[in-house]
Amino acid sequence: MLVQMWYPITVATISREFKKILAKHLKATSGSLEGLDLKLHDFGYRGVSSQESAALGGAAHLVNFCSTDTVAGLLMAQRYYSCPMAGFSIPAAEHSTIISWGRSREKEAFERVLDQFSSGPVSVVSDSYDIFHACKHIWGDELKERVMERSQDSCLVIRPDSGDPAETLIEVIKILEERFGCSLNSVGFKVLPSYLRIIQGDGIDLVSVEEILTKLSDEGWSAENVFFGCGSSLLQKLNRDTLSCAFKCSYVET
Repeated sequence: MLVQMWYPITVATISREFKKILAKHLKATSGSLEGLDLKLHDFGYRGVSSQESAALGGAAHLVNFCSTDTVAGLLMAQRYYSCPMAGFSIPAAEHSTIISWGRSREKEAFERVLDQFSSGPVSVVSDSYDIFHACKHIWGDELKERVMERSQDSCLVIRPDSGDPAETLIEVIKILEERFGCSLNSVGFKVLPSYLRIIQGDGIDLVSVEEILTKLSDEGWSAENVFFGCGSSLLQKLNRDTLSCAFKCSYVET
């Protein structure tokens, strides 16, 4: 049993490295660490090898963050650590729930999500056909008033999910600024209206998250605007050698 400990140790350490990067940029561009524990969402459930791996890895991530879709990790924390609820998620559309409406009715699909989840935050994947068109013409025009009706506690979280992560996110945030405006925070960085945020869940690892946050700050944007989701790079793209985590237990009687 002990020689399998490398897995949750490694996940927790990688999750901690994400937290350090996010904390550095959040502090520099917002002046505080508020909301840090929600900045990295665990998308790794479907990418691991078993329910047991999902539980171990998911629970290890929850040492650092309280944002997850890996239910097995929550159940493990409940059962073995008497933790009533170690993590949280929000309602979120996926590609199948958008494209089932057909390309010509993408706006109606988005609107239906807003209707279904009129209170509380909601995430809507928006690149089923063209992320830039969706942000500029659907969210930023046809549904603009519906978006602006929402509050900070019921914000719309737009999810781009294809293309180069850094370049796509920068372009998306510029479009949203053009359509919805922005303000400056206490340290002089730009922040979208409180009812609007972005989550980048594709292509996220320790290298890309640093690159994205650096580019955002270089363009004058606060890390407050974005959340990240990480799947295989958090729970699966690792092995015992990732952190040189090796030990053996032996018993010898002479």
